[in-house]
Amino acid sequence: MSREYRVGYTFPLVCPHCEKPALVTVTGEAAGGGVEEPPYLLELVRCGTCNEPFLTVEEDYGQGWDGPGVLWPEQLRPLSHHVPQSLRREHEEARQCFKAKAYTATAVMVRRTLEGVCSDQGVSGVNGRSKPLVKMLEQLKSDGKIDGRLLEWAQALRVLGNEGAHFTGTGVSREDAADGLALAEALLDYLYVLAAQFDAFKARRVKNKDTGQSGSQS
Repeated sequence: MSREYRVGYTFPLVCPHCEKPALVTVTGEAAGGGVEEPPYLLELVRCGTCNEPFLTVEEDYGQGWDGPGVLWPEQLRPLSHHVPQSLRREHEEARQCFKAKAYTATAVMVRRTLEGVCSDQGVSGVNGRSKPLVKMLEQLKSDGKIDGRLLEWAQALRVLGNEGAHFTGTGVSREDAADGLALAEALLDYLYVLAAQFDAFKARRVKNKDTGQSGSQS
């Protein structure tokens, strides 16, 4: 199913530059796909509020055209639905702090995300008493939920969060806050996304073996 927009077509969208709802105008377009990939429409648009250009894309996977999404400038991808909502909320708040250039607050929210991970994984403490975060992260490794490298990452994030939470006379740098966000996201992906994907892979392999649909062997 083809779709054509005329240059000059105007539609509402949140601008990735000024981050405001605006009427954007198509200034150029190009269509593609339709053979080995779904049809898509690329549109170069300009924000009616800040006048900055950006690139959008629409695709049709057989259920009709989806809404235009921003392709450039690159946007932060949403966390997978496999990550518990409470943890997605904490991490999103850390992202919002970073976007607002509140880098020390970003580090604190990353630490809160770590605490949330430990709580969700059942290592928040015993008999109603919480363990120090350093001990909870070590418990994750002892339980086989993360490996040594991930523990090292998590402990580095804990230290970064401590630096953000306590007055030291200096703030957290943009680079450290950005790395903290990325490492926290990698930890969430490992525990909730890749683990679920691997479990599904193993289950599928067992099912195929039981039904005689084995893969090639070398």
